[in-house]
Amino acid sequence: MGQIEDLRLFAKVVENRSISKAADKLHIAKSAVSRRLHLLEERYGTRLVDRSPGVWEITATGRELYQRAARVVSEVDEIEGDFTETAQIIAGPLVVSVPHDYGITQLNPALIGFKARFPEIQLMIDFDDRTVDLARENYDFAIRITSHLTDGVVASEIGTTRHKLCASPTYLSAKGTPESLPDLHNHSLLNFGTTRRASWDFVNQNGKRVTIGFQPSLNSNSGEFLLKAAVGGLGLVRLPDFILAPSIASGDLVSILPNLTVPDWSIYLAHAEHRRFNRRMRLFSEEMKNACSSGENSPFGNS
Repeated sequence: MGQIEDLRLFAKVVENRSISKAADKLHIAKSAVSRRLHLLEERYGTRLVDRSPGVWEITATGRELYQRAARVVSEVDEIEGDFTETAQIIAGPLVVSVPHDYGITQLNPALIGFKARFPEIQLMIDFDDRTVDLARENYDFAIRITSHLTDGVVASEIGTTRHKLCASPTYLSAKGTPESLPDLHNHSLLNFGTTRRASWDFVNQNGKRVTIGFQPSLNSNSGEFLLKAAVGGLGLVRLPDFILAPSIASGDLVSILPNLTVPDWSIYLAHAEHRRFNRRMRLFSEEMKNACSSGENSPFGNS
């Protein structure tokens, strides 16, 4: 066996935290895995896994080796996949989670175009605003629009989106126009989310971050629903430009508190830490980067 295969074996042992489970995944005997792990430790002159009675723990050296080995094995697999698939039809499943409103309003052309170019790819798009578990739910990718990422994912920023605070002229005529951040406490605030207590961050004209906590008058996980509620005069709403832009252009909504800006949120293409890229994923990644960063498809700014 070559060094790459030894590193692959060690990575499987670490990821499964078991020699027997790694043997099952590799379709070889448990004794063979134990022997090759022992030979690997002899080669590097150090203990990689503490296998004393009642103990099974990766050593500090083992963790370092795993991190580097996983990258090497992944790169080798990518090369192998790319060159063996070059002359073949690109086929197979690709499962992606996309935020509902953003996906429908901004990504439809790119998603449909991708499917048209690669008809043999079994594309499954889940339009849902919940934060899916990329590892446990077996998604290849998730597009996330957020100010911060959760742990356990690898992500690349493929765009940014801006938010505005808006209300309808009808609402402002009836309730008055807020002049400062504290004034918001006297208004009905429509919040994207499901919490009883919410907070909005802003940046003032001095560049200082300021925050307001409040009890929403209306909560929803649908940006389109909140947009219609705001246009209907139910309160003030803070939403991304890709949802607000048509209503602002038509005069159905107007921006308020111009001295306060909302920090940009990033658009990420995320995948699980241990997800091995295949050619389908790389092609989809390139498609989404182009769709989210191009001026034509991105009314809210580039990354």
